[in-house]
Amino acid sequence: MAITTEDVKKLRDETGISIMQCKKALEEAGGDLEKARVILEKQSKAVASKKADRELGAGAVASYVHNTGTVGAMVLLLCETDFVARNEEFKALAYDIAMQVAATAPEFKSLDEIPEDAKEKAKEVFTEEVKDKPVDMQEKILAGKLDSYFKEKALLNQAFIKDPAVTISEMLERGTQKFGEKIDIGSFSRVAV
Repeated sequence: MAITTEDVKKLRDETGISIMQCKKALEEAGGDLEKARVILEKQSKAVASKKADRELGAGAVASYVHNTGTVGAMVLLLCETDFVARNEEFKALAYDIAMQVAATAPEFKSLDEIPEDAKEKAKEVFTEEVKDKPVDMQEKILAGKLDSYFKEKALLNQAFIKDPAVTISEMLERGTQKFGEKIDIGSFSRVAV
């Protein structure tokens, strides 16, 4: 299948990734847009892991206040240089994450930050819920309930409210590929009436 400039442009508009990377992904996928998206997503993870040890020395603060005026959030999105920090698309990403925080009220940035005592208390509650299930399935059901419960409490593991097919962690990986720098959430807070 021939690769057209329209296909490259469409993929670029959807992903925000450079034209050359979109073209290479389309060539590798034989012109198939869906396969090219998968290739770019795979590359995003690889790029993000390569840049994981870099120092974050710049960033942007974004805030979101819901139109009711009863809930708001603030996010510090970090990057490596002020060049990226001043980029409008970077600021838009920070704003989207602030909107996510306002909408979902996460308690932790990642699953790693959840204290052991919170995990134990949740396990006690869910163990009680699964006691009537078949014995050989109880552990699996319990693990699924715990995973689902804590996934909603950890910002990086949440599905993005504007596009549930993407997690906040994946958004950061895509941003790392798009801007060519490591991107991470420094801190966030939410207030509500």
